[in-house]
Amino acid sequence: MSSAGFQPAGERAASPPAGKLPADLPPGWRRSVGSWFLGSRPKTLSASVVPVLVGTALAQRIEWLTFSCALLGAIFIQIGTNLVNDALDFRRGADTSERLGPVRVTQAGLLGYDAVLRGAYICFAVAGICGVPLILRAGWPIVIIGLASIAAAYAYTGGPYPLAYHGLGELFVLIFFGIVAVGGSYYVQRLTYDVRALMAGVAVGLLAVALLAINNLRDINSDRASNKKTLVVRFGETFGRLEIAFSVLVPFALIAPITWIPLAALPFALFLVSVVWRSKGAHLNRCLAMAGALQWLFGILFVIGVRW
Repeated sequence: MSSAGFQPAGERAASPPAGKLPADLPPGWRRSVGSWFLGSRPKTLSASVVPVLVGTALAQRIEWLTFSCALLGAIFIQIGTNLVNDALDFRRGADTSERLGPVRVTQAGLLGYDAVLRGAYICFAVAGICGVPLILRAGWPIVIIGLASIAAAYAYTGGPYPLAYHGLGELFVLIFFGIVAVGGSYYVQRLTYDVRALMAGVAVGLLAVALLAINNLRDINSDRASNKKTLVVRFGETFGRLEIAFSVLVPFALIAPITWIPLAALPFALFLVSVVWRSKGAHLNRCLAMAGALQWLFGILFVIGVRW
């Protein structure tokens, strides 16, 4: 494994080259707040919000306290995952000053390695607190879902066998940001399960996989240098583009038996696939934004379709 980017725990990253930091970060405490906001990666939060919206809408009846706790718990688990990823990717040398994507706060020196990990643990703790009302309502299945989600969130880039470094990132995303998130959100409302929740969960999970696959396609060279063996690194760029096309288009077939309304987003999905196919490197950042927008659009149209 490459040693580039490694530093002892607690030390801050060296200052990145000019132009790598956001120019609008203010000084003082507002800079710290802005850094934490960047570290949370707000543009990626569709991956946690949309599954809860879809699962809850599919349940047809809403316990609002249950919905609020499920939504907040999912958001904090994702933010915790993002922070762990930020810190450990830097420590393992996957994030360097040459990265093509948005700023990573540990690598950029905006926040220290230890501070980012503490922030992640706090997020996981808050998610656990949000889970208490869900456990009281739905019992032991929620305990299992919650503990498994938090453990997998850390194991994504942490522990002795980090999933993202062994080509298992897509499987993690499909299960926990799709099947588990949608199915769990449905279950805490209805206290039962439905095969439609499984179909919708796979569909939403695949859209989240598309986000990850675009990210991995953009970072293929830096991931290869740091021995991060994503599926794109293992099987090549053509595979990555086919994976993205599959993840973007199959969800429309999966949800067609439930509601046809999301098919209105299919032209946008086809346009995204065409842009991905002719983009490389930093140009894939616009594809990442489009994939996030597609997930929001798909989720909103799904809610409209099953509620009205």
